[in-house]
Amino acid sequence: MARSWYAYNGIGDPLLPASYNLTFGKPFCINGINVCVIYAPGGFSPSPLSFNMKNYISNGQLQLLPQPSFPAGVKKYVYMKN
Repeated sequence: MARSWYAYNGIGDPLLPASYNLTFGKPFCINGINVCVIYAPGGFSPSPLSFNMKNYISNGQLQLLPQPSFPAGVKKYVYMKN
């Protein structure tokens, strides 16, 4: 299944797929205290979030940085915003 960018709606649980809406184009957000977007498989909404994706979201909320943060140069699947 293809991956797409999904914007967090800001009101639902960030660990639930229903809290995201399909968006087009790469996001402009990077760092911050809130989840901005995730890059996940799915269609109109993301598929059930994997264990890794849930960890990336949780780590993003803790570290306030895009995830995964290691190793350097790795593809980011979660971006944050203020």
